[in-house]
Amino acid sequence: MSYAHGTPYVTPHILHKHYAQAFDAEVSNLVGRDLEYFSQAGFDMDRIQIKRNAPPAILYEDAIRNEGAIVSSSGALINFSGKKTGRSPKDKRIVYEDTSKDEIWWGSVNIKMDEHTFEINRERAIDYLNTRDNVYVFDGFAGWDPKYRIKVRVICARAYHALFMNNMLIRPTEEELQNFGEPDFIIYNAGQFPANRFTKGMSSTTSVEINFKRMEMVILGTEYAGEMKKGVFSVMHYLQPVKFGQLSLHSSANVGEQGDVTLFFGLSGTGKTTLSADPRRKLIGDDEHVWSDDGVFNIEGGCYAKCINLSAEKEPEIFNAIRFGSVLENVVYNPLTRVPDYDDAAITENTRCAYPIEFISNAEIPCFVKSQPKNIIMLTCDAFGVLPPVSKLTPEQASYHFLAGYTSKTPGTEDGVLEPIPTFSTCYSAPFIVLHPGRYAEMLEERMYKNKVDCWLINTGWTGGKFGTGKRCPLKYTRRIVDAVHSGELAKAEFENFGVFNLQIPTALEGVPRELLNPKLAWENKEAFEREVRKLGGMFQKAFALYESDVEEKVRLAGPQIA
Repeated sequence: MSYAHGTPYVTPHILHKHYAQAFDAEVSNLVGRDLEYFSQAGFDMDRIQIKRNAPPAILYEDAIRNEGAIVSSSGALINFSGKKTGRSPKDKRIVYEDTSKDEIWWGSVNIKMDEHTFEINRERAIDYLNTRDNVYVFDGFAGWDPKYRIKVRVICARAYHALFMNNMLIRPTEEELQNFGEPDFIIYNAGQFPANRFTKGMSSTTSVEINFKRMEMVILGTEYAGEMKKGVFSVMHYLQPVKFGQLSLHSSANVGEQGDVTLFFGLSGTGKTTLSADPRRKLIGDDEHVWSDDGVFNIEGGCYAKCINLSAEKEPEIFNAIRFGSVLENVVYNPLTRVPDYDDAAITENTRCAYPIEFISNAEIPCFVKSQPKNIIMLTCDAFGVLPPVSKLTPEQASYHFLAGYTSKTPGTEDGVLEPIPTFSTCYSAPFIVLHPGRYAEMLEERMYKNKVDCWLINTGWTGGKFGTGKRCPLKYTRRIVDAVHSGELAKAEFENFGVFNLQIPTALEGVPRELLNPKLAWENKEAFEREVRKLGGMFQKAFALYESDVEEKVRLAGPQIA
């Protein structure tokens, strides 16, 4: 509205010295050594406006004003990551330097980068950030146990990235922020600006690189927020075993009323997030944990859940967490009502939501349980339809299957995957592995023996035939199996041997059909079943050959045996 003389109507409080514009005009709340750090790092403090740990409301305003974000009908911020809607594993680099070179598992996952190229890209990132009007800084923690946590600083140019890391890291109290001091790890996110592909070691205009000597990460050429999350995990995957002697894991975790902790391993599409979200148990976390000498703690302060085909009926905990403060990433919405359409994959199958873990009503806060795990569940999605829905593993078999990391890539987890493809992802985290996989597997086996932990291999994939002829194992049966693991009922069951894989499978479990427990019974064509079992066993042997020379004989013999 406007007055007769044409002066626009302005809500009076906006001009008040204590309200929004007065706050926005403040350069930052950086003083002393913090201010000195940014100056020494090459930031033009006379030009840029640094917003440190800005509250979500301010980040909303900036994202809407400057990035084309919108507010969904439930209050979440909907924003978009541009051309890249998933991770870029082929563009990930680790700096080859004296302090870490003998620890890293070099190869296709951890590709070498020289220190000089890192310095060039770091300078390029800072130069780009210096051209922005607003630079966002978020200081937070990785790791809920103060004994093993690290201080992380994120420096970025997009409000959506700052809000994302506000959700994914552990948010400091005001007192912790005032006394934050020097960060242990710094992320320079200049993802809107490309890398120079003619720089030595660059294969494209995208570069995601970590320097363990400097404890820094540089991102160029991708605005996908998940790169920051997985960068922090990579650093913890290095520091926890090397510096602290603790086991970092790509897993979810929950805890029962009696303090019984269960760890869930599994890649995208195996049901890890769904099965660990149990209304009868407290959620410790959905993706990244450390199994320490003192117990189990979450690395993150939030969850990064897939949204494709999300509904309140199927996953109420996640659906209800999508509210003010959450970030919906690459989700299609109705332009009139702003209601998200979780079934629409027009932008990507890999639609996501990032929200603080406090938004989950039954989360264990703090996300740290001072008791050792009672059960480990390794989830796989077997597209061949031959693995049993549940098997009990010895510590040696657990080490073997942990190293193998078998599952199937399911549609939407990576570009170009339109139907399930068998794959082996060591430690259930191959894209994020830093040390040799045998190092993590050895620690896992030692901890299982020491704490008498039961381990279960659960197949959420196909039964009665392979993909295309069989059907996916019904979720109700998988949930019944997981419930039996938690209650101790399954540990007391009678078991029989399962052929080529030498697995122990239960002969009966109330509520689960006998033919489901033993997959051979569900196949009409027994000869075809035997062929597929042997075929998959051969794939296991071929995949495991990469680790054979670095593991004990008892672990090598724990895998499938083909005469």
